[in-house]
Parts: sequence; structure tokens; C-alpha cells
Amino acid sequence: MAKSAIQKIAMNPSENIAYDKLVLSQQNVRRVKDGVTIEQLADDIGRRKLLQSLNVRPVLDGDGGETGTYEVPAGGRRYLALGILVKQKRLAKNEPIPCIVNRSGTTSAEEDSLAENVHRENLHPLDQFRAFKALKEQGLDVEEIAARFFVSAATVKQRLRLASVSPKLLELYEKDEIRLEQIMAFSISNDHARQEQVWERISGNPHMHEPFYIRRLLTETTVRADDRRAVYVGAEAYEAAGGIILRDLFEQDSGGWFQDAALLEQLVFDKLKLDAETIRADGWKWVEAAISFPYGHTSGMRRVYAEPAEMSGEEIARYDAVKAEYDALDAKYAEMEDADQEIEDKLDQLGAELDDFGDRPQVYDPEQKAIAGAFITLGANGQLQVEAGFVRPEDEPRAEAEDDDEKANDGDGDPSRSDEDRDDRVVVNGRSTSGGSDAAEEPEEEGIKPLPERLVFDLTAQKTLALRNALASDVDIAFVTVLHALVLQVFYRFAKDSCLEINLTSNSFGQVQGLAETSWAKEIAERHEAWDRDMPDSDKLWEFLLGLDEASRKALFAHCASLSLNAVVEPWNRRPGALAHADALAATLGFDMVEAGWSPTVDNYLGRVTKARIVQAVREGRGEDSAQLIDHMKKDLMAREAARLLEGSNWLPEPLRLAGDDMSVNSGEALPEDVTDEAALDGDAAELPAFLADPASEEPSVTEGDTDHLEAAE
Repeated sequence: MAKSAIQKIAMNPSENIAYDKLVLSQQNVRRVKDGVTIEQLADDIGRRKLLQSLNVRPVLDGDGGETGTYEVPAGGRRYLALGILVKQKRLAKNEPIPCIVNRSGTTSAEEDSLAENVHRENLHPLDQFRAFKALKEQGLDVEEIAARFFVSAATVKQRLRLASVSPKLLELYEKDEIRLEQIMAFSISNDHARQEQVWERISGNPHMHEPFYIRRLLTETTVRADDRRAVYVGAEAYEAAGGIILRDLFEQDSGGWFQDAALLEQLVFDKLKLDAETIRADGWKWVEAAISFPYGHTSGMRRVYAEPAEMSGEEIARYDAVKAEYDALDAKYAEMEDADQEIEDKLDQLGAELDDFGDRPQVYDPEQKAIAGAFITLGANGQLQVEAGFVRPEDEPRAEAEDDDEKANDGDGDPSRSDEDRDDRVVVNGRSTSGGSDAAEEPEEEGIKPLPERLVFDLTAQKTLALRNALASDVDIAFVTVLHALVLQVFYRFAKDSCLEINLTSNSFGQVQGLAETSWAKEIAERHEAWDRDMPDSDKLWEFLLGLDEASRKALFAHCASLSLNAVVEPWNRRPGALAHADALAATLGFDMVEAGWSPTVDNYLGRVTKARIVQAVREGRGEDSAQLIDHMKKDLMAREAARLLEGSNWLPEPLRLAGDDMSVNSGEALPEDVTDEAALDGDAAELPAFLADPASEEPSVTEGDTDHLEAAE
């Protein structure tokens, strides 16, 4: 049986048709504008000419004959772009245009238009990435590539960055085994070996394929550019020293990641050393520098403060003149019935000048600087912070014996009298009674001997009891007396000028990392400094306290009392009654650690406990489903993801909960049997110390000035 002949396909002919013989077909299916605009397409045709012919059909007359005009059902955007070039006189009206002429009529114009738009395949992103890379290698810069293809320079940089991902990963992407979002995440690192290592680590676990996991793994040994160390050193200095910064071109990365943490630390220390030398050259006895200091590092030191610089004679004269002019003009304006804008403006001008006189630069006494020092550290924003004016105990001026000469002349004015004879005194009520006789005034044979010590004790015991009784009858003075004793211990360190035997202990908890950076520590420090600036010399403190109004006294009392609060759990110091009292006090204050601003992070909790406790925290805070999302992870990744999941959950670990608190609202499940409290304290002691995360003080916030003291009292 003979095979039937296969009919050969005949292509539609290609013809060059003058542009003014073409018209846009109304059968073109494209109605919605999409992709490159007509104007941009016209620019591209003007640069590289037509890359694709127009598909046209002859327009027929009533008898079916061709009229010499052709309609364009497929290629309408190219036709309109050519029209723009004609209007711009960059293209002649009768310029021949390459066209494919369809005279067969086997398909409709609408079908041809639809087929042209549907059957084409967009370029695979990887091919676009490689094409941009090829153009760059041909000598085109990023801006030129962006201009030619009507995209932003940032887009070109992103594509070029994606083309730099490990070829092994790009091959997987080409096979659709890796998503585009994952390739974008891998692009933050230029280290192909590290990229492939991370993929091997996560490829077997679908839960770890998310882009943010990939970014975290690629940057886990780096330092973020918004870290205070990186801000302090600066990207320019870091890169000049040979450091590399990883950048994410696809998401906000706050400046990227500094890859070499060791180099960054060294640059920080080098710069801190130079800054410390500069500050010490200003006259300080010593300067200590560190990235951060533990909380309470100034404990035991007295602090001196800068005072406004004195005004010169010219400044005093100018101040007096401005003040006189202001007062005269203000008095005149007060008597006027109508407002006068000119006078108001003048008063504002004079008032501003007076304010400038009040804002004098603060300077330290050179004698104080000679015995004091400064701590310099980095603030959270990376700026250098200087805490100056601290006097160490060993640098305190030693009080010289003012009465050395008098002692030398005691007893008949004989300077050769022995120390043993001169020290034979008893101090009573601040007065010294000599152990010898005064022959010049008392010619008696034996003279007046000092009172027996036992008698002095008996008499002063009676005085003490009577004074106690009197103090008990005056509540206001009793309050001031206790306040006086507390202030001496809080602000004067070594002053022992109170008759009350009240001791205030204030632990600094300097072993707790990051405690000084908490909002509570900063508020306490601000409040303490505000009061410290107001304190007089210790011998004038009593009068100072009596002169305070009641609200200020209460605020100061609350501040001093609060510094002795201790709710820390220590395995060697069992204090169940004290801890129960701390919970009762917190309940009375309406205090809660969540409202105070505490939330679980890798540093303050999650990175320091076992995996079982991390999962339990997420289970309590977010429920069983969330816990199952992380229970398969390695500990470091689990801790970071748990911190993200627990944001806004109000979850607290056991040591921070008050009596009666129940965090298991989501699951109602108890801690696994293999993770008991005893295990956490004993078997897991290295990861969960018993004193974990116990901010011990809660203070009302104040800043400076009397108004702030009053607010603290309220």
C-alpha cells in the first residue's frame, strides 16, 4: 500500500511594506498595557532596529481585492513604537518595514494575535542573570546595561549578584530543585564553599529551606553593620583594613554584615585606645576604655561634676545690659493694652540671648581632674560615651591632722611629750578631755582626771534611750533621720556621720552580662546622677534634707530604699521568705516583667538553656504547633527562631514569674519529666545557672531636676 504524500508547509511571505501603508488592527487581543512601555520600546528600536517582523494582513475592498493597505493584528506595540519614531522624525513615513504577510485566511486575526502572545516563553531568570554578566564582561557598566534594558541599576546589580552564586547551586536552580528566593538568600555570600556547605546542611530538612534560615546560617559568624562595634569603626575603615562586608541586595540589611569579627574587634580596641589617650590628655588621672562595662562598675567611687564656666568681665557686662533691656521692655509691654508684634519679637530675641548665657559650657576643676578619671565605652548607637569625674578610694585626698601643732603643745606646752601620753583621751560629745593636768589653770595636786569609761558608757546609754524616745514621738524627723543615714551610704560611700545603726547593702550584680544596657539600669543611673548633682558636702547634708519639700524627700527615700532590694535567687543563699516578700511587693506595685520591657532573647535566656527548655518555652508561649516547627533544629538556630516566635507572646521563664503566674495558657502541658527544675540547677548547671536572668530592681523613671524628683515620689 502506497504511503500518502506528506503535505509540505508553505511559509507566509516576508515583504517590506512602507510604514504609511500600515494600520493597527482592531482585532489585536492585547488591551491592557504590560511590560516595557511603548516609549521605551521605541528607544530600543531606535538603538538596535526591529528584531521581530510585524504580522500583517491585506485590507480588502468590497470585491475582495487588495487595497494596498495592510492591518497589523500581531505586533501592535511595535507598530505604535515605530509611529513614535515617525513623529520624532527619526523614521521616514514611507520607511519599508519588515512584515510577514498572511493571505491564507486559514486563521483569524484574533487567533494570530493571541498565538503570538501566548506561545512565547519568557526568558528564564538564570539566562537573564548570565546575559547581564556577559554584557558586563563585554565592557558595559551597570548603568549602561540598566539604560539599555529599562531597569534600575539596583536590578542589574541584583542580577549580577545572583550570577555569582555557586555553579552547583545554579545548576540545581536550573533543574527547579532550588527556588529563586533561596538563590537570592545564598547571594549574600561570595564564598562558594560556604554556600555549598550550608545547602548540604539544610537540603535534607524541608523546614530549613526558608530564605531567612539560609541568611542566618551564612551570617552566623559575622557582625551586623548596625552593631555598635561596626558603627564605631565604620565600614570605610574596616574595608581599608582588609575586611569584607556581606551585602543582601534583595532585602533591607541595614548595611550588611562584617565578615571578619576578629578584625573588627581589633579595630575597635585600637580606636578606643586612641580615644582614651586623647581624653586622658585633657588632664584626667586615669581613663579606662572598654566596649562595655559591667553594671555597677563605679561602685565605691565618689563622683565629681563639671560646673558652668565662669563668665568673663565682658560677658557679665553684656548679660547685665541684656537683662536690663529685657526687664524694661517686658515692664513696658505689660502696661500696653494692645499686642505689638515688634516688641514680642524683640523680647524673644533678648530672651534667647539670656538663655545662651545660661547654657554655659561645663568644665571640671583641674584639681578634681588630677585625682579623678573617666570611663569610655560604646553606646548602643555606636557613639563614644564618656563617663567622667570618678574618684577611686585610693586617690581620695587624705585628711591631714589639723590639730598636730596643738597636740605637740599639749601639757605644759612640752613638744617632747610622748604619743602615748598625748593619746590618753576620751572623746565625749565631740570634745577631747586631756589625760594630764593643766598646771597653769588648776594648781590642784592631782588635777581633773578623765571620766571613767564605764561611767561615760552608762551616761550616754541613758542619753541614747531618751533620744530614741524623743525621736519616736516625731514621725517627720524620724523619716529625715533614716533618710540621712541612707543618703550617706548611697552617695557618700565612706561617710559615717549618722547616729543610726542602719546598714544599706546594694549588690551591683556585675557578673550579669548586658545588665548595664537594660532600660532599668539606665533609668536608675539617670535618677542617681540627678540626685548626686544636688548633694552638698556630707557635713551639710542634714540641713539640705530638712530644706527639701516633702515630695522630694519621699522621692529620695524611695530611690535609696530601692537600691537595697534584692530578689536574686542564689543556690548558696536560700531566702524563701525574702523572695516571697519580693513577690508580694511586686503585686502591691502592680509590677510585671513583661510590662517592664523584658522579652526572651538568645542572649538573656534562650541561648543559655537546654533544647528541651527552648521547646517548652515556645510550647507555653505559642502552642504545640509552633513548638513542633523548631524541635528538630540545632540549638543555635532553634534559639534564634524561638526568640522570633516568642516576640509579643508575654512569656516569662520561671524565675521572672510572680507567685501564681501560669505561662502554660496555650498548651496546658507540664515540663517534660526528663527536664526537672533540679536537673536545670544541677545536671544542666553550665547552661542554666540558678541565678539566671534576675533583674533585681524596679524603679520609676526620672531624669533630672526637682520636677523629676517629684515624679519619682509619685
